[in-house]
Amino acid sequence: MARSSDFARWQGLRRPRGAARCGSGETMATNEADREEVPSDGDPAEGAFLDLHVQREALERRLVLVQQRQQFGTNADEIARAGTEEREALLDLDRVLTLIRAAEYRRQPGARRW
Repeated sequence: MARSSDFARWQGLRRPRGAARCGSGETMATNEADREEVPSDGDPAEGAFLDLHVQREALERRLVLVQQRQQFGTNADEIARAGTEEREALLDLDRVLTLIRAAEYRRQPGARRW
C-alpha cells in the first residue's frame, strides 16, 4: 500500500507539516522524515485534501492494529473491546473516505458546486 506522502509526490503535491489527526480527536505524530512543508503559494484546499489522506492513513493503521488485537488477543474482554474499536474505526474511515471522494470531485475541472 502506498503511503500518503508517496501519493502526494505522485500528484505533484506536498504534505502539510504537523500531526495526523485520527477520527476520535486524538493526534498521532508522524515520522519526521515524512513531514514536508506546503509551499507558501499553495492552495489551502490542497493542504486540507492532503490532510484527509493523512487521516485516512492513520485510520487504516489503527484499523489493522485493532484487527490484530482481535485476532491474536488472549483476554475475552480485550477482544470484545477491540471489536468495538474496530466498528468505531470503520465508521471514522468511512467518513474520511467520503470526504476524500467529495474533495476529489471538487478538484475536477468543471465540477458542479451545490
